[in-house]
Amino acid sequence: MPDQVQLIAYADRLGGSLPALAGLLDGPLAGLFGGVHVLPFYRPFDGADAGFDPVDHLEVDPRLGTWADVVALARGRHVVADLIVNHVSDRSAPFLDVVERGDASPSAGMFLTYDRVFPGGATETDLLRVVRPRPGLPFTPIVLGDQPRLLWTTFTRHQIDLDVHDPAARAYLSQVLRRLAESGVTMVRLDAVGYTVKTAGTSCFLTPETFAFVDELAAEAHGLGLAVLAEVHAHHRFATEAAAHVDRVYDFALAPLVLHTVFTGDAAPLRRWLTTRPHNAVTVLDTHDGIGIVDGAGLLSSAQIEAVVETIGRHSGGTSVASRIRGAVYQVSCTAYDALGRDDRRYLLTRLLHLFTPGIPQVYYVGLLAGHNTAYTGDARETNRRRYTAEEVEAAVHQPVVRALQELI
Repeated sequence: MPDQVQLIAYADRLGGSLPALAGLLDGPLAGLFGGVHVLPFYRPFDGADAGFDPVDHLEVDPRLGTWADVVALARGRHVVADLIVNHVSDRSAPFLDVVERGDASPSAGMFLTYDRVFPGGATETDLLRVVRPRPGLPFTPIVLGDQPRLLWTTFTRHQIDLDVHDPAARAYLSQVLRRLAESGVTMVRLDAVGYTVKTAGTSCFLTPETFAFVDELAAEAHGLGLAVLAEVHAHHRFATEAAAHVDRVYDFALAPLVLHTVFTGDAAPLRRWLTTRPHNAVTVLDTHDGIGIVDGAGLLSSAQIEAVVETIGRHSGGTSVASRIRGAVYQVSCTAYDALGRDDRRYLLTRLLHLFTPGIPQVYYVGLLAGHNTAYTGDARETNRRRYTAEEVEAAVHQPVVRALQELI
């Protein structure tokens, strides 16, 4: 995949469908991007976690289009798509069958239970070691057949973790890989891959067992002609380690470092990172989950991280939301333009640092259009997930700051 700037967007939120997204890329956004990462377009795109909880990973949500539309989108450009490797929806057909029939279901082994990881039980220390990107423990009690069981649910209670070593679960992931390759997808993003293998006595995050699974999955993807991008949102050392196992890894640490630099004029932490970071990276400033902060731990001091978060809050007029896990800031829900106080020169300087850092730059659609924070109910990440019609995109691209960003791209 060439080092050309990519767009990252939801089809339903930028245009409204896969054909409409293609129309924007061929219309007002023509010539800007060498590729596009289409965030989950599987059925349903609007479930419990904005598409990251697929009921059917093998079906395009008909409200967005068909697999033929994915093929059409891939003509003349690179397409990145998600393999949601850690979990499926609690409304998926295999899981509903297990709920009804319990161990008699042929899908019973697909879903990870507490006792499969801790057959002899777990101590308090064991449980507190488990890493989860949400508060609390990663278990949900659910009756399977007529037996109450504890299911692993790393993210929400509606996202049931797969046992990726179960033959049925592994066959399912292989089916998805083949479908993506057949549809012209160039690169597959392994979503939440760090949580896929749970091993007793460990943090259950990016363990040696996890990396062995990543190596196996990447080899299969390569055999289908797919490049592999790993999504690792954690202390920067994890992404550096993962970079040796995949074609690309996100440089999430870049965002807090660039913001610290622009906010304070202190470039030393960013300069140090530029000499040690993995260069086989996809670089981002803002994403559908907001602005990553946890990845900068160890590169910025705790005081510097808190100052970045406080400055974002002040610039955004108090509309940003900082998410914390075990006291540490994980991410900030805010548009990139609002995080920079809607200051065009400061925003373009930030983008310049982003785009010229070695790697494949991805620009999130709200950031591309200099979008503002929106009101939300429930999920703070909706702050930075505005919906744009084709007409609104046409209007947004005429803003001076957006025209300048297009020239920079």
